[in-house]
Amino acid sequence: MLNKIWDPKTARILFTALIFALGLAFLHAARQTLILFLFAILFAYFVAPLVSLLEKPLRGRVKAIGAVYLILIALLVGLGFLVGPKIAGEGTALAASLPSLLDKAGSGALVSQVGQKHGWSEARQAQIQSFFISHKNDILGYGRAIGQKLAEPAQHIWWLILIPILGIFFLKDGQSIGENLVALGHAPGVRETLRGIVGDVNGMLGSYIRAQLILASLTMVAYTLALSILHLRYALILGPLAGIFEFVPVVGPAVAAIIVFVIAVLTSYSHLIWLVLFLGIWRLVQDYVNAPRIMGKSLEISPLVQILAVLAGGEIAGVVGALISVPAAATLRILWKRLTSEKAGDAPVAPIAGEMSAH
Repeated sequence: MLNKIWDPKTARILFTALIFALGLAFLHAARQTLILFLFAILFAYFVAPLVSLLEKPLRGRVKAIGAVYLILIALLVGLGFLVGPKIAGEGTALAASLPSLLDKAGSGALVSQVGQKHGWSEARQAQIQSFFISHKNDILGYGRAIGQKLAEPAQHIWWLILIPILGIFFLKDGQSIGENLVALGHAPGVRETLRGIVGDVNGMLGSYIRAQLILASLTMVAYTLALSILHLRYALILGPLAGIFEFVPVVGPAVAAIIVFVIAVLTSYSHLIWLVLFLGIWRLVQDYVNAPRIMGKSLEISPLVQILAVLAGGEIAGVVGALISVPAAATLRILWKRLTSEKAGDAPVAPIAGEMSAH
C-alpha cells in the first residue's frame, strides 16, 4: 500500500522543486547583500585596467591596487574642493524650492507665469490651468513618488565605503576566483563549458562597465556645459544627475531628459525650445554615434530586452536593481548560450578573469 502511495520519481520532482523554492527565497532574503557584492564586482571591473597598467612598473598587484586607490582619493578630494561647495549650494537650493514649485504647478499659478512669458492666450492659459488644478493631487503624488525613488540609494550611503573595500578582494583574487569556478566541473567537457562562461562574462562585464562609464562621463560633461551656457538653474546638479541616469540603459536617459525639462518648466525657464533642441540632438548623438562606437557588441541583447530588464530590476530592487539589471540579463544570455550549445567548442572561449584587467 505504501509503495502505491510513495512514488520515487514524484518525490524527486517535489524535492527538486522545494530546493529551487528555498534557493529563490534565500536570494530574495539576501538580495541587499548580493547587490552590494555585485556593485563591488562592477567597481573592480572599472578600476581593473588601471591596476593592470601599473602592476608591472610597480612590481606587484597589491602595490598597483594601492596606487590606484590613492589616485582615486586624490581626484575625489580635488573635485570636492573645486566644485563641491557649488554643487552643495545648488542641491540645497533645489531641495528647498522644490515643494513650493510643485505647489505652484498644482495650483495653476505656474501656468500663468509660463503663459505670460510665451504669449499664450487667456483661453489657452485657463484650459491648461483647469487641467493642472483638476489633477493637483496626482501631480503632487507623482512628485513625491519620484522623490522617494530617487532617495532610495541614500539609504545605502554606507555602501560607498564597503564597495571599494570589497573591490580590493576581487581585484586581488579575481583570477583565482575564476579558476576555482572552473575547477567545480569534474568532467573535462564541464570544465570547458565553465571556462567559456567565466571568460564570456568576464569579457562582457569589462567592456560594458568601461563603455557605460565613458558614455555617462560624456553625458555629464555635455549636460553640465550646455545647461550652464543656456543659463538653466541647477545645471551643476542636473548634469551629474543625467550622467548617473546614463548607467540605466534606454530608460535612464529618457528619465533624465524629462527631469531636466520639468525642472526648467517649474523654474519658469524662458528658452524651452533651445533646451528641447539640445536634449533631442544629444540623444541622437549619444545613441547613434557615441554608443555604437564605444559599446560595440558587448551585450548582444536587444533594446526591448534591455527595457524589460530595467523595469523588472526596478520593480525587484528599486533604483539599484535598475542599474544592475542589464548586465544581469546579458549574463543570463551567456549562460543560456553556453549551456544549450551542442558542443563545448561551439562558441569561442574567452580568456578567464583576473584578466578582469586585460580586456
